[in-house]
Amino acid sequence: MNRRAFIALLGGAAAWPLAARAQQPERVRRIGVLHSSAEGDEEPVVAEFQKHLQQLGWSVGRNILFDHRFGANDTARYRGYAAELVGLRPDVIVATNTPTLQALQQHTQTIPIVFYRVTDPLANGFVRSLAHPGGNVTGFTNQEFSVGGKWLELLRDIAPNVSRVMIVLDPENPTWRGYFGNIEAAAPAMGVQAVPVPVINSAGIGRAIEDFAREPNGGCVVLPGPVTNSNVSLIIGLAAHHHLPAMYSSGVNAVRQGGLMSYGPDLLDQVRKAAGYVDRILKGEKPGELPVQQPTKFDLVLNLKTAKALGLTVPPTVLARADEVIE
Repeated sequence: MNRRAFIALLGGAAAWPLAARAQQPERVRRIGVLHSSAEGDEEPVVAEFQKHLQQLGWSVGRNILFDHRFGANDTARYRGYAAELVGLRPDVIVATNTPTLQALQQHTQTIPIVFYRVTDPLANGFVRSLAHPGGNVTGFTNQEFSVGGKWLELLRDIAPNVSRVMIVLDPENPTWRGYFGNIEAAAPAMGVQAVPVPVINSAGIGRAIEDFAREPNGGCVVLPGPVTNSNVSLIIGLAAHHHLPAMYSSGVNAVRQGGLMSYGPDLLDQVRKAAGYVDRILKGEKPGELPVQQPTKFDLVLNLKTAKALGLTVPPTVLARADEVIE
């Protein structure tokens, strides 16, 4: 073999590994998602999450795979699915509310977890601090407990005759104490009695609202939780039947179904931000070094048709503050 042919052979041989590496398929990452609600209810969230990840360069089947589990507002399912997802050893797990995060933390302290729609993660012990979470958990808070006082204030603005407010709460959701503490503290200055009403199923909701509505000048604040979220349509119907003005923490969907009003952050905005944190973790950043972020904008949504049915007139000042008005 002459010298020129030998050099050409060496050059070709040196290129072989490079060519082989270039043809190697991209590494596929695995993302687990523990949803709080039923699959049908989570479709807009799933679509938005995957759409935003795709904009960041992640495509299902090419470089990411999803393991979705839908808890259907059932805390027992949360616990079972949390163990199942952790057993799959994904690269990142997404927790979609406070109870799902609580369930996941019982099964892993190492797999990165990105959360959204979680209330006061510091007070609940999920992170060491908001600026420096430490550990394997970070994400986006839904709202602080102080919003409880704001819910009561807005309810009184639209229904000034209300002097008794039932706080419908799910005892399985640990955040109720923080919310109720702020509502209870704000109530005396507004001339309102705040009455905590724990509910564990639909039958309990029916009895509680019926009992409370026997006395006049009642109102209602519905706290977040698996039981209250899964029965929001029932609560809306009962509130209408008993002429109870109600504030819903579950967001715009409750108002679109006929609820009077809601006040809280934009859910899909939280979903997009969570996708951004998943992207950063998959690219090498540590969850404990990504600060927990709080919402900066809260949306007030009103249903004027429901207000009219309840005999309420929405003050112009409240109407002017509304981000969405359903007529």
